[in-house]
Amino acid sequence: MTFRILSSALLVTALSACGGAVNHPAEVVFDGPEKAVAYLAPTEGNEGLSGYVTFQKSDDGIHIMAHIEGLEPNSDHGFHVHQFGDCSAANGTSAGGHFNPEGLPHGGPGYDARHVGDLGNVTSMDSGMVHHEAVDTKLAMVGENSILGRAVVVHAGQDDMNSQPTGAAGSRLLCGVIGVAE
Repeated sequence: MTFRILSSALLVTALSACGGAVNHPAEVVFDGPEKAVAYLAPTEGNEGLSGYVTFQKSDDGIHIMAHIEGLEPNSDHGFHVHQFGDCSAANGTSAGGHFNPEGLPHGGPGYDARHVGDLGNVTSMDSGMVHHEAVDTKLAMVGENSILGRAVVVHAGQDDMNSQPTGAAGSRLLCGVIGVAE
């Protein structure tokens, strides 16, 4: 039988229930997985688009790497983590608005006050492919700012990083749910 200990309180309870002696409760610190991934699927009418985004813990924050194919050449696209891990609506709106647990105004990655999910823009090359890398200090794998189970959305237009509440980035081209990766 396999058990996964989620907290020190559960450990103490489990040991007590099994008749185990508990002199000093173990302190278990879980800071989440090391890596997460979202595989991006096109919304209705955007067939031919595809991609993925990885999120990896680093000493400086969460390292983001996005690879997207099929976009218009040399174009900018809003790139956000959205509230819900639901990409079932044909237009991607089931993912909700930008992930914003702190209730702050919309902004960009370099802004002090911004939605946790505001990741700025990705830019396609001549081929229509995006390779984007950044490190973000607001994203997390656990706690209030956890991105696990939420969605990544790539928008049709550029995020102006100013217009409220979404940066005027337009419709949703791609959507993918963020899950734990090996």
